[in-house]
Amino acid sequence: MSDLASRNPLNIEIDSSRRPKKRSARAFRTKKEEKRYWILLITLIVLGVFASVGLLIYNNPVPVSSPSFIPVVTRRVVALVSMLIAAICQSLSTVAFQSITNNRIITPSLLGFDAIYSTIHTSNIFFLGATVFVNFSGVDSFLYQVAAMVIMCLILYGWLLSGKYGNLQLLLLVGIIIGTGLRSVSSFMRRLLAPSEFDILQARMFASVNNADSAYFPIAIPIVIIAAILLLANAKRLNVLSLGKDVSTSLGTKHQSSVIYTLVLVSILMAISTALVGPLTFYGFLVAILSYQAAQTYDHRYVFPMALAIGFVILTGAYFVMNHVFNAQGVVSIIIELVGGLTFLIVILRKGSL
Repeated sequence: MSDLASRNPLNIEIDSSRRPKKRSARAFRTKKEEKRYWILLITLIVLGVFASVGLLIYNNPVPVSSPSFIPVVTRRVVALVSMLIAAICQSLSTVAFQSITNNRIITPSLLGFDAIYSTIHTSNIFFLGATVFVNFSGVDSFLYQVAAMVIMCLILYGWLLSGKYGNLQLLLLVGIIIGTGLRSVSSFMRRLLAPSEFDILQARMFASVNNADSAYFPIAIPIVIIAAILLLANAKRLNVLSLGKDVSTSLGTKHQSSVIYTLVLVSILMAISTALVGPLTFYGFLVAILSYQAAQTYDHRYVFPMALAIGFVILTGAYFVMNHVFNAQGVVSIIIELVGGLTFLIVILRKGSL
């Protein structure tokens, strides 16, 4: 007599569909989900490649045989590289930040990167004039902006995450307060500017890949690559940190040092992105929300690539459509922020809390 028959002496028919399904500790619950993930990721990569090629050669006013064709394509390559850097920085940093805070609503922008960017440029034109503001470019200005953002965040981390009462909630609260204060100061200075100076400043305040300079790339690209690799190498630890402080500590993770380490990488990526193309408040949030829905897994080794692919497709696709279909390249960042903001409100209303 078989084991099953011994447990069923009355020969009652057993419905195999009601048997409990086998559980797995793998990143995906089923082979079907894993196959779906790879199909979707490859599709997004192909779409990103097509959008990139379209941005480089489609509707080029200069014929291929002309000597001016290469300079035009080169200028478009600069914009494309800026999109890739922004996608890497915003997507990876937002996913990592939401994991260590155990909250899928908040974004790294709450730490005040956008406010610092706005204050630096507003103070420059307010105290030094439009001429100095226009000439405030190059590697020195880029490093100055990145250093100011990273230093402020490091001070916050060292002060608020160390000691007996250090916690992430206090860090976020102080970051919001500082950001609000800096925005108020910037707004006050902008009201005192001449109309011509205000127009020049506003053109810099909107995020655009046209703000990027290829002279920044030798510095920005190596830093972004190193920070991205370190985040990807820390993916397994982020899986544990996303479970919360108590659980991650009980599993043997040094929670506080791991959180500070991740926040430093996040601050570097966010500072590079903001100084390069300008503030993108809700872009990272939009990418992260779509990535969680597309990846359908908790494992950051798979969430990170999906987030990067989605972020790059959103930027390249939006610029291609707005530039070649609607002839309105300057409003791309505004539309992305609008869609991201609406998505944020929808998630807030559905969830009911932060």
